[in-house]
Amino acid sequence: MTVNELKDILDQFDGDMEVKFSYNYGDYWRTQVAKDISDVKEGYVTYSDYYQMDKIDEDENEDSKLVILLN
Repeated sequence: MTVNELKDILDQFDGDMEVKFSYNYGDYWRTQVAKDISDVKEGYVTYSDYYQMDKIDEDENEDSKLVILLN
Protein backbone atom coordinates (compact mmCIF):
# COMPACT_ATOMS: atom_id res chain seq x y z
CA MET A 1 0.00 0.00 0.00
CA THR A 2 1.27 3.47 -0.81
CA VAL A 3 0.88 6.67 1.23
CA ASN A 4 -1.61 7.99 -1.35
CA GLU A 5 -3.70 4.80 -1.18
CA LEU A 6 -3.77 5.01 2.63
CA LYS A 7 -4.77 8.69 2.51
CA ASP A 8 -7.62 7.92 0.11
CA ILE A 9 -8.94 5.18 2.40
CA LEU A 10 -8.62 7.28 5.58
CA ASP A 11 -10.40 10.22 3.92
CA GLN A 12 -13.56 8.07 3.86
CA PHE A 13 -13.73 8.07 7.68
CA ASP A 14 -14.48 10.67 10.34
CA GLY A 15 -11.26 12.56 11.03
CA ASP A 16 -11.76 12.24 14.80
CA MET A 17 -11.73 8.42 14.80
CA GLU A 18 -8.80 6.64 16.47
CA VAL A 19 -6.42 4.61 14.34
CA LYS A 20 -4.99 1.34 15.67
CA PHE A 21 -2.73 -1.40 14.37
CA SER A 22 -4.31 -4.87 14.43
CA TYR A 23 -2.45 -8.17 14.50
CA ASN A 24 -2.74 -11.78 15.58
CA TYR A 25 -1.57 -12.04 19.20
CA GLY A 26 -0.16 -15.52 18.57
CA ASP A 27 -2.06 -17.27 21.33
CA TYR A 28 -3.91 -20.58 21.05
CA TRP A 29 -7.16 -18.86 20.04
CA ARG A 30 -5.46 -16.65 17.42
CA THR A 31 -6.94 -13.60 19.09
CA GLN A 32 -6.91 -10.44 16.97
CA VAL A 33 -5.78 -7.47 19.08
CA ALA A 34 -5.62 -3.73 18.37
CA LYS A 35 -2.59 -1.73 19.50
CA ASP A 36 -2.34 2.07 19.68
CA ILE A 37 -0.09 3.67 17.07
CA SER A 38 2.45 5.71 19.00
CA ASP A 39 4.92 6.56 16.24
CA VAL A 40 5.03 7.00 12.46
CA LYS A 41 8.48 7.06 10.88
CA GLU A 42 10.56 6.04 7.89
CA GLY A 43 12.55 2.83 8.10
CA TYR A 44 14.25 0.22 5.96
CA VAL A 45 12.90 -3.28 5.37
CA THR A 46 14.19 -6.33 3.53
CA TYR A 47 12.19 -9.40 2.53
CA SER A 48 12.96 -12.44 4.70
CA ASP A 49 12.44 -15.94 3.28
CA TYR A 50 12.45 -17.26 6.86
CA TYR A 51 9.54 -15.05 7.99
CA GLN A 52 7.97 -14.88 4.51
CA MET A 53 7.49 -11.12 4.95
CA ASP A 54 9.55 -7.97 5.26
CA LYS A 55 11.69 -7.50 8.37
CA ILE A 56 13.02 -4.21 9.69
CA ASP A 57 16.67 -3.38 9.06
CA GLU A 58 18.65 -1.14 11.38
CA ASP A 59 20.46 0.45 8.42
CA GLU A 60 20.03 0.72 4.66
CA ASN A 61 21.64 -2.05 2.60
CA GLU A 62 21.63 -3.03 -1.08
CA ASP A 63 18.46 -5.16 -0.72
CA SER A 64 16.45 -2.85 1.56
CA LYS A 65 13.68 -0.42 0.68
CA LEU A 66 12.53 2.70 2.48
CA VAL A 67 8.97 2.48 3.85
CA ILE A 68 6.67 4.21 6.34
CA LEU A 69 6.45 2.28 9.63
CA LEU A 70 3.47 2.55 11.99
CA ASN A 71 4.47 1.61 15.54
